[in-house]
Amino acid sequence: MKDFREKTAVITGAASGIGAALARRAGAEGMHVVLADVSVPEAEAVARSMTDVETLVVPCDVSSEASVQTLADASWERFGAVDLLCNNAGIVPGGRHRLVWEYTSGDWQWSLGVNFYGVIHGLRAFVPRMIDEGRPAHVLNTASVAGFVSGSGSACYGAAKHAMVRVSEALYAGLEQVGAPIGVTLLCPGLVRTQIYEAERLRPQELVDGEQPRESADLDAIRDELYRNALGPDEAADMAFEAIAEDRFYAFTTAGFDHAIEQRARDILSRANPQFESIVEMSRKDSVGAAQ
Repeated sequence: MKDFREKTAVITGAASGIGAALARRAGAEGMHVVLADVSVPEAEAVARSMTDVETLVVPCDVSSEASVQTLADASWERFGAVDLLCNNAGIVPGGRHRLVWEYTSGDWQWSLGVNFYGVIHGLRAFVPRMIDEGRPAHVLNTASVAGFVSGSGSACYGAAKHAMVRVSEALYAGLEQVGAPIGVTLLCPGLVRTQIYEAERLRPQELVDGEQPRESADLDAIRDELYRNALGPDEAADMAFEAIAEDRFYAFTTAGFDHAIEQRARDILSRANPQFESIVEMSRKDSVGAAQ
């Protein structure tokens, strides 16, 4: 998909971070933009900032199949077609670093509901219609380097992203199998300056099933240090659009995690016990690389 002008982009999680940056980049490319988010006032603010761009803001909770179906209906009703679907919404359950057995049921339901089922609902609501239209189109799924590395940290988030990687690869293979002119890009950000770690304010009350402890002051300081030099969301969006234009599947924003990805693959192929690098150390490498 090389010609974006006058086409329509639908972006979930468009109120902030990478989603807002994708919306701005789509608008700059001359696209009509549908901004979907649970935070409607923030999404509306992003839309207002996009001058000379035809926009539509739709309240959407991607963990709800009905809500995503409503988004699809509203997008086709307003613009008559969808050319670029960006399944981008994502959250990280807050609180201190937890071991896998320490996450609550609410943590798992919230993470899988948004980070994984949000993509499933998007594919089910949009892709069949896009196939029926028979025109060139593209799907961008925002995963994470967390979908390719492993270890004790961020299991609740990482598990959802690993699952999204598998689904995205199946989407790519399936569209090729049926001969649909629809490309697929898997955006895999490393450290990006977003509000994803502040998502607790958006957690549904019914999924709060335990106290959400704060990080220690030391961990807060480490996070601040890492994100000081992290990639900006607009840069990540530029990388995503470059991959879309090149019809490229994997779009990593950094090479800082390559060693960990390679080590994991080597351990699997050699049937060795896994060796996991600290997520903090991997993030430090990413942060240093972004600063150079």
